[in-house]
Amino acid sequence: MPNTPPTPSPRIIQLPRIYDPRGSLSLVEECRQVPFPIARVYWIYDVPAGEERGAHSHRELHQLLVAVAGSFDIELFDGFSTERHTLNRPFTGLHLQPGVWSKMTNFSSGCVVMSIVSAPYDEAEYIRDYEEFLQIAAANGPILNPAKPQ
Repeated sequence: MPNTPPTPSPRIIQLPRIYDPRGSLSLVEECRQVPFPIARVYWIYDVPAGEERGAHSHRELHQLLVAVAGSFDIELFDGFSTERHTLNRPFTGLHLQPGVWSKMTNFSSGCVVMSIVSAPYDEAEYIRDYEEFLQIAAANGPILNPAKPQ
């Protein structure tokens, strides 16, 4: 994977909205709206009521999450601070950098989440053990609120 320049994370990215009486269109282009090279796109759907998705972090992978239909909440934790976002517009994405623990909850009926990521699937890229995540986070410092003292 090419080196990706650091960017603040998480950050909301407003995607282009092209209005037309026949229906609107939004788009993403590599290294324009999506601030990293695109290696994979997948989507999550048919999430049963009350279920959660995610509950992991990434070592190097960048990700843009978009609720292309419906809505969901995403809880973020960097080992120091927490944030919560609701995604509910197909023209708004949330860019996540590596090192942030994320958990998706509160999926609406018919929700479809598109995930655009910077690397092909590799299980070794995932940090699924919460204790391991906390150790890595302590060593790396704050991401969500970098001004917060360590």
